[in-house]
Amino acid sequence: MSKVKSINSLMAYLRDEHKISINGSRQKRLLRNIGYYHGYKGYRYINSPSNRINYRDFNEIISVNNFDMNLKALFYIRIMFIETAIKNYTLEVVLDKGKSESFNVIFTNLLTAYKDHPNGTRKHRDALKRRLALQNIVYGTLTRDYNNDMRLIRHFLNQDRNVPIWAIFERISMGEFGHFYSCLNKDVRIAISDNIGLNKAFDPEGKLPQIITYILKDLRNSVAHNDVIFDARFRSGRVNHSLIALLEDDTDIKNINFDTLIDYLILVAYLLIKLGVGKTDINRFINEFENILESFRRKVPIKIYSQIIHTDTRKKISEMRAFLKRQ
Repeated sequence: MSKVKSINSLMAYLRDEHKISINGSRQKRLLRNIGYYHGYKGYRYINSPSNRINYRDFNEIISVNNFDMNLKALFYIRIMFIETAIKNYTLEVVLDKGKSESFNVIFTNLLTAYKDHPNGTRKHRDALKRRLALQNIVYGTLTRDYNNDMRLIRHFLNQDRNVPIWAIFERISMGEFGHFYSCLNKDVRIAISDNIGLNKAFDPEGKLPQIITYILKDLRNSVAHNDVIFDARFRSGRVNHSLIALLEDDTDIKNINFDTLIDYLILVAYLLIKLGVGKTDINRFINEFENILESFRRKVPIKIYSQIIHTDTRKKISEMRAFLKRQ
């Protein structure tokens, strides 16, 4: 069994095994603050453990950590805004189409995506399974919140009333909302996509809001749980080509693939435009991103900066600004 290392032993390990200069009480405190396992081990590579960053001084690790924290602060409030807005745009259509606040009525009449596929096919079975799983998610959320004395939920249940769909939306996570959206029938999905203002040519079945939700969910969860985001390692799957085609066609920005964080900035800024946020606020978002990059560039060797920041980042920032001016 390996011996548990003290903070002094960890500092010695960084010096002796990884050839990283770390000394003194200040750097010891910094290592304590970010943690060896969360800090050094989390920031020692880019995207894949095989793509190591060749640190020489502990202050370089601190600079990467600060860079990552600043990016989290920048994205978090925007993603929260987008999550709330997409839920509300969806809720508006669902209430209009369903003519009811009752989840049971909406479940019966609108959450019927399985009917979009021929009975007996694999797609039909999978959609039906998702619908049944959604029912468990919603009732599980209500049970949890009732047991946890959540006032909003208890208010309705203690009066023997159905919890309205808007209250359920307040309690489900971003990923669970994406699951809800996937169960909506095609007509409802198309109406929601139109409501947001997405290009119909790239979203004939109204699935882009769901795709966007799942993409941003990965980033949102990483920010909320203080995971590393600077290298987009949080992405959990391939990004649908329809979304990439939409962004590239509308913005005239090419080579969007969501392998780097700049593409998430493009998506967030694009959605803010669609949701009616003012140009001044969106420009501020882009400027803050660029300022974070510039501050990082001054604090680390150019070799580390070039490893982390993709070569087309500046070009994409400029092109996003040009797109914003055209709106």
